Amino acid sequence: MKLGVRSKLFFMALVPLTLSVVPASVYLSSVLSADLTETVRSDLFVRLHFIEGAASSFGASLEDLGAWDRLAGDLGHRGEARVTIIRRDGIVLGDSKVSLSELEHLENHADRPEVVQASSEGQGSSMRWSKTIKRRLMYVALPFQRNGALAGFVRLAKPLTEVERALGRVRMLVSVSTVITLALATILVLLTSRRLSTSVRRLTLAARRMAAGHLEARTRASGRDELAELGRALDHLAAGLEDALGTLRKERDLLAGVLEGMREGVLLLDQQGRVALANTTLRATLLLGPEFVGRPLSELAHNPELEQLVGEAACASEPVSGELEIGDLQPRRLLVRAAALPSEPGGVLAVFVDVTELRRLETMRRDFVANASHELRTPVASVRSAAETLRRAIETQPEDAAEFVEMIERNAARLQQLIEDLLDLSRIESRQYQLDIEALRLDDVIAQSVAASQDRADAKGLHITLAVDPALPPVCADRRAFDQIVTNLVDNAVKYCPAGATVTLSAERAEGGLRVLVEDTGPGIAPEHLSRLFERFYRVDAGRSRALGGTGLGLSIVKHLVEAMHGQVSVESTPGKGSCFSFTLPLAKEIAA
Repeated sequence: MKLGVRSKLFFMALVPLTLSVVPASVYLSSVLSADLTETVRSDLFVRLHFIEGAASSFGASLEDLGAWDRLAGDLGHRGEARVTIIRRDGIVLGDSKVSLSELEHLENHADRPEVVQASSEGQGSSMRWSKTIKRRLMYVALPFQRNGALAGFVRLAKPLTEVERALGRVRMLVSVSTVITLALATILVLLTSRRLSTSVRRLTLAARRMAAGHLEARTRASGRDELAELGRALDHLAAGLEDALGTLRKERDLLAGVLEGMREGVLLLDQQGRVALANTTLRATLLLGPEFVGRPLSELAHNPELEQLVGEAACASEPVSGELEIGDLQPRRLLVRAAALPSEPGGVLAVFVDVTELRRLETMRRDFVANASHELRTPVASVRSAAETLRRAIETQPEDAAEFVEMIERNAARLQQLIEDLLDLSRIESRQYQLDIEALRLDDVIAQSVAASQDRADAKGLHITLAVDPALPPVCADRRAFDQIVTNLVDNAVKYCPAGATVTLSAERAEGGLRVLVEDTGPGIAPEHLSRLFERFYRVDAGRSRALGGTGLGLSIVKHLVEAMHGQVSVESTPGKGSCFSFTLPLAKEIAA
């Protein structure tokens, strides 16, 4: 461990002082303890001689424990100590701290050190822990005689509380004196070393902060010695560096703010084709790891088209543009514009614009225009053909005119339905379709929705069965939208199921709400069509669908309406066995919460 000047001076003063104070404290405590103990022992012997005289003149028989115990209690009260009277054979005759009933349970005291010493030397003393009263005591003992013969021993015991308290006060005094002495010594050492170490520490601290990049740090050196001159030189150097770095930092922060705020991705490559900079947008787009700086682009992007485009830009005098697709799970279309850096030959700056959504919308627009044009062409052509034929039939075959009028009406109705579906779908997608959310009981609403399709089902020989439990809780939905969903699903089943088939409507609890099922026993749908059923204008059998009057928009409307009410729609089907369209809606209490 490395010690500073101040620490060295402190320990040099502390160690000798400690080596002198601690032994003195120990010696003083031991001497005082011996003196106090001897004083207590002398005082106890003085009292014990008085007690010995009382015991020698006591007239009770040595077998009368009650009388001797009362004597011991009286003498203990008057002598302010514990008095024990012991018969010559070690039997305790009385004890001022022990009741008469407990005397017979006391051990034989003939082997007590103070008793043994008193028997041989005329008086005895000892110090030990008393198991009887649970305290450290000093014992003194004297023999007493009756009729000129040894009758027993009297013993006086007193706790060493006063000695211990006196020793504690001495130790406290010595400890406080030691602490004060050490504190004064420490203060003197600190004051002595401060003038030498403060300047050096201040310069060292300031230099370390400057080296760590905190150029606002200053030494604040004063005086005319060498350390003050060094401090002023450091301050001047730090001020110059701070101004230069401040300007660079502002430019860096401005550039970083612009790059991080851009929705476009920005990539900068050095002369060796390694990544020098990439903003947050590009890192998220290309899924770059945290340690991308300094690594070749080929290790990060894994896109040959991008590498080729960047390579062409590095050699070209004009910017190079291209469009590429990245990603496997979520493909993205990126428009890339790359240009060589004039200030760094071989370096390339590339800007990436995500055009995925734009290309998707363009594709949707083209598909929509093509599908709508295709759907409108057939009924318009049919109406024109029927009108021309009707014009000739009125003059030549008036009796056939009604058939062509019916054809015109049928195709006009199909046109009207197609236009209405297109308008509904447009309003739903643009969020102009206003929903009035309320609590709906499924049994009542489904029964009303099915009633509109009952006539068509009866005419075709289909059976519509309702299996909705009235005890199911209500859902939160728009009544008009719910009716349109159920009507579209039932109409689809009626259109495509053969005579004698059954259409069953039921409801069950599902995670997060209730699930409504529309099952039929019709021809079913092949698995390759299930994923696209809810797309606009998608038909499994286009010719048959048009013949039945379908627009190809019903299921798309169902999907958008269900999602607008925070639900989900799905379909399951087995060819030859039937289909099951289902959708879930949240419970009314969950929406309210």
